[in-house]
Amino acid sequence: MRVAAATLAPNQRKEQTMSEKWLHMTACDLGRAIGAGEVDPVALTETYLDAAHSHELSDRIYARLTEDRARAEAKASKARADIGQRRGLLDGVPISWKDLFDTAGVATEAGSALLKDRVPDADAEVLVNATHAGTICLGKTHMSELAFSGIGLNPVTATPPCVNDLDAVAGGSSSGAATSVAFGLAAAGIGSDTGGSVRIPAAWNDLVGLKTTNGRVSGKGTVPLCDRFDTVGPLCRSVEDAAHLLAALEGGKPADLRTTSLDGARLMLLETVAFDDIRPEPKTGFDSAVERLQAAGAVVERKEAPEAAEALALSGILFAPEGYGIWKDVIEANPDLMFPEILQRFRSGANVSAPDYVAGWRKLEDLRKIWNARIAGYDAVILPTSPILPPNADRLLTDSDYYVTENLLALRNTRIGNLMNSAGITLPTGVPSAGIMFLGTPNSEERLLRLCAAAERALI
Repeated sequence: MRVAAATLAPNQRKEQTMSEKWLHMTACDLGRAIGAGEVDPVALTETYLDAAHSHELSDRIYARLTEDRARAEAKASKARADIGQRRGLLDGVPISWKDLFDTAGVATEAGSALLKDRVPDADAEVLVNATHAGTICLGKTHMSELAFSGIGLNPVTATPPCVNDLDAVAGGSSSGAATSVAFGLAAAGIGSDTGGSVRIPAAWNDLVGLKTTNGRVSGKGTVPLCDRFDTVGPLCRSVEDAAHLLAALEGGKPADLRTTSLDGARLMLLETVAFDDIRPEPKTGFDSAVERLQAAGAVVERKEAPEAAEALALSGILFAPEGYGIWKDVIEANPDLMFPEILQRFRSGANVSAPDYVAGWRKLEDLRKIWNARIAGYDAVILPTSPILPPNADRLLTDSDYYVTENLLALRNTRIGNLMNSAGITLPTGVPSAGIMFLGTPNSEERLLRLCAAAERALI
């Protein structure tokens, strides 16, 4: 139980104020403070664990904490810091993990009763890499069931709330990953993105979210949804954090974000589909962001891209069939354990024929070539991250039409990035829960991170 500041001695109040400040610093700023001897990794980890225990919403954000592991990793990080042998900037920084990344000896259930008490023997490869980089594993966060929803509603396990509206959903499927950061319960979160599952919760909780190119970051030891679309990426407080977390996940080096500028940057504003049925707040946030990017020197050109609409039309014959193909036997063994809306979405994949699926992929590959040729002369494509704000959780549970409409609209813009296998980043616009998305060509993460580092400064 937290003691009221008024009852503490001045030195205790100062310590409490400092520790509370840690909870809202960027991951990289915390890393610099550890390197400077200003922050003890053990004290930092205990501060985050205490926050997770005391926060009234913690049970809706964390599926389970990994306290013993976190404390052991923090002690090892402190020992390295004490002798000047830190492994990198993020050594000693506590982060959360979406509950589809395997953790050795700790349940990984992917937000589903179908996987209850599933305990893997080994860590996911990305967790191995991040641990080697010195990050501290705080615990596993709640998510949409089997990652197959962009809104983050999960009546089976828990539904994390949006930081801007506690009655609304947080966005999915990496809902707990986003809210662990937004509510100050982790310095960063690691999620996955198959149709927008990093970028939607990041945008709706005013964070930075990085969608990586499919196949770039290892999915080994990650509970799959659609292998041909699944990606791994961070949700965090800054573009710098995203760059360093990507490096940690891969075991590589972070992008060099020094001397970045928007002066002369060419941005293609996608007009096809992206603004259909857009709500006022996301449009206001996007329009305001575009004005600031232009004021910082960016050149914005409005363009149509019919191939984006054609690709979106293929969604129904590409995502659900692969997801159902992976999970059919598990689902049909105990279908009553699933949230009916998610069950229905998976089962829709059974209605797609193999010839249609193959033809759909061949068509998508052709559309990707057209898209990449169209955007090749631009530094990025920009569009609203989502055309809607976070929907009301109670109404989603009681109004099926509302659920379907909001779920499809939530992921509509982000799904373009997955269909085209683009690298993508969402940034906050300053309007609550309204993000601006930057899409690049496949494997352009470093270039996109450099651009977004400059854009981030223009949008602050």
